[in-house]
Amino acid sequence: MTMSRNRAGNRAEDRPAGLDGIDLLAETWERGVPYEQFARLRREAPVHWHPEPAGRGFWAITRHADVRAVSRDAATFSSELGGTLLSDQDEETLAQLRLSILNMDPPRHNRYRRIVSRAFTPGVVARMVDDIERRAAAVVDEVCERGSCEFVGDVAARVPIQTIGALLGLGPDVWPRLYELSNDLVSGTDAAPAAAMEIYVLCDEVASRRRAHPADDLTSALVAAEVDGERLDDFEVGMFFLTLVVTGNESTRNLINHAVLALAEHPAEAERLRRDPSLWTTGVEELLRWGTSVVGFRRTATRDTELRGVPIAEGDKVVLYYTSANRDEDVFAEPERFDVARSPNDHLSFGGGGVHQCLGASLARAQIGATVRQVAERLPDLAPSGPVTRLRSEVMNGITAMPVTFTPTRRLGVG
Repeated sequence: MTMSRNRAGNRAEDRPAGLDGIDLLAETWERGVPYEQFARLRREAPVHWHPEPAGRGFWAITRHADVRAVSRDAATFSSELGGTLLSDQDEETLAQLRLSILNMDPPRHNRYRRIVSRAFTPGVVARMVDDIERRAAAVVDEVCERGSCEFVGDVAARVPIQTIGALLGLGPDVWPRLYELSNDLVSGTDAAPAAAMEIYVLCDEVASRRRAHPADDLTSALVAAEVDGERLDDFEVGMFFLTLVVTGNESTRNLINHAVLALAEHPAEAERLRRDPSLWTTGVEELLRWGTSVVGFRRTATRDTELRGVPIAEGDKVVLYYTSANRDEDVFAEPERFDVARSPNDHLSFGGGGVHQCLGASLARAQIGATVRQVAERLPDLAPSGPVTRLRSEVMNGITAMPVTFTPTRRLGVG
């Protein structure tokens, strides 16, 4: 027998005592990461029914093992059925979202993933490292003599948008606008649809040039790619383009923001990195765990099932909270301690495994390591000089503004 999909009527009485006040919606993230709420949920209700003011409600999954298990069971927990955004979408919008590999299930997802996977292998990224290091040094050169800057726009955003722009075959003249459009896309405001349309137009222009004159970039790969013997149409190419712009910029930029903020708040750990550069390998992994940039993604149950003995009905929304999984006491010793030498460090900042594990993980690590190392070594006393403004979002743990000050230093003269 199929369980009822309308669960709102009895959820309040089913909740464990003491869980009133749990709120994981966008307004909470705008104020800060709700670590205390996640800790309560992991202890008392790791599979927790969370109401929505204008929705059906969803299951909040907060433990590391459960996030991993759901991530690896695409047959039961679909990315395609309802999409990966928390809010419910109409069928027309869902149809468009399903053109992005973020919102596809196997085997369709696997076929599309192969189109771009070769651009993000560790070997390919290794060949890009020198260029990434040069970009990071040049970005810090532009601010180091000032003594202050707005870190998000002046530093954190620069290397990711330059890297993804170059990968897509876009010239430096387009990179600043691409950054603005990416911001608008994840803002949750009325600016998002117009930003998406402008990116589609930009994609059409680049794709048209690459059809006539192919180059060694991702756009050329997209226009030449075939799925089941057919070329991608213009809208499919545009969705790929848009997905790469957002995932290649937003998540990495915010990982850099959170990493630098973490080092500013833990100066002894920053000093460990400066004194012992061999710690940067484990240090980057701890920065990834500590400042998880993706809050969580939604899945939709394809059948009646259960998790930790809790019944989950077909059609229920299930949200995987990577931020909580990365502080799980069952996996991380003293998870509230920031330790650049932490090992092992089985964080889920790039996903819980399975088909949707982040394609760009190696590239993100390279950009974070290069940028944060330049800041830590060349601007060692950098610290926030005003309020840190956070993004209102249920998907991205974002920082939109972070004014900082530091002792001015000399430029390296990197071109």
